Amino acid sequence: MREVELLVIGGGAAGMAAAVSAYDSGVRDILIIERNPALGGVLQQCIHNGFGLHRFKEDLTGVEFAAKYVDMVKERNIPCLLGTFVISLSPDRTVTAVSPEEGLMHIRAGSIVLAMGCRERSRNALLIPGTRGAGIMTAGTAQKWLNLNGYLPGKKIVIVGSGDIGLIMARQFVLEGCSVEAVVEIMPFSGGLPRNMKQCIEDFGIPVYYSSVISEVRGKERVTSVLVGKVDEKRRLIPGTEFEIPCDTLMISAGLIPENELTQQAGIEMDPATKGALVTEDLQTSIPGVFSCGNVLHVHDLVDYVSEEAEDAGRNAAKWLREQRPQGGAAGDAADAVAGKAADAAGAAVAVAGAAPGIAAGADAYLRAVSGPGAGGIVPQLVRKHTGFETVSFLFRPRFRSRDAYVVAKAGDEVLYRRKYPAVTPGEMCRVDLPGSKLPESGTLEFSIEGVPV
Repeated sequence: MREVELLVIGGGAAGMAAAVSAYDSGVRDILIIERNPALGGVLQQCIHNGFGLHRFKEDLTGVEFAAKYVDMVKERNIPCLLGTFVISLSPDRTVTAVSPEEGLMHIRAGSIVLAMGCRERSRNALLIPGTRGAGIMTAGTAQKWLNLNGYLPGKKIVIVGSGDIGLIMARQFVLEGCSVEAVVEIMPFSGGLPRNMKQCIEDFGIPVYYSSVISEVRGKERVTSVLVGKVDEKRRLIPGTEFEIPCDTLMISAGLIPENELTQQAGIEMDPATKGALVTEDLQTSIPGVFSCGNVLHVHDLVDYVSEEAEDAGRNAAKWLREQRPQGGAAGDAADAVAGKAADAAGAAVAVAGAAPGIAAGADAYLRAVSGPGAGGIVPQLVRKHTGFETVSFLFRPRFRSRDAYVVAKAGDEVLYRRKYPAVTPGEMCRVDLPGSKLPESGTLEFSIEGVPV
């Protein structure tokens, strides 16, 4: 049994940012576990720019953005276990992992930061009917083949969904001499950032079919064409609207799913709206000392915000460890003591109204953030009494595209926040910063969007 004070699961942007932040906050016994052979996560295959504008005030590629955090990790001599896969996470903060070099190992942590990121929706998740020839892949897989392995996965491409990776790959395919025949989106609006729609799709004259689906894939050995049809307001195919688009590749860019199998395995409370953990204002989950951040908590629009949130998680984990450490006790003793009490602490917790047992002591101990009209997926979901935070930041996504929209936060009948935006879209997250001193100690805080749907 190996023991560490802070264990970070995931070595992408979120994991590295959390580890660096915790180190700078005084924690020295840190270990990063990453299943890939190198740190950086999906950023290692992102050769396009647009990263770092908020975090570093520079226009960087994904590779350059990752390199900055890799350098920070190395400068602080934070140890990493690469090529290591976490098999299980238990409520007492014990992790079982395996790697070719180390074999099977058990690690007990004083605190854990979950930063496993997310994965793409596959063809099976979308229930796309038809043959199963070669040439069907997710946008991330196509990006990896092209940018890391040097293989062009196809020549005539149809893209399902308008997620940002797919939009960016559409532009790259055109620049590589390929033909992007169409983008097919089931919603009446794009799911990606407006700038990506403009720079990657409109500027290259790529056709976009909104309120449409792939009704059939054709081709035996390899995809030869797809049928595209319109859908009604309930997203059901309208018979007789199908038309055929010849292609040799079907690329899927229809959303991301947080990698929360470990989170659920540990018995951590989940939020069905975000598909991530239920967290308090310090990003702590229902298991004391376990924090969640980045795309495993909720899918972000920009990696800059992923790293910013992860830095908060690292600082909060460091603060939690300091609070648990006995006066004069060694770090290892503290981690051991905290880990030994974790199961009892989680089991003894009392249910919050509307949430499962395990998050805290009593419904009146929290202010609950809830989704109102036009808003969805609020994080954090719970704010504790006497939080001590000068500012509490809430993130959520609009449910629809709206113009002349007001983002509103209300506690009962009292309006705590109201700001006008020229437009809001599901592709961009909304952020509301509220002074901790002005937040009520309990009840509900409702976020909504008032605007004209477009």
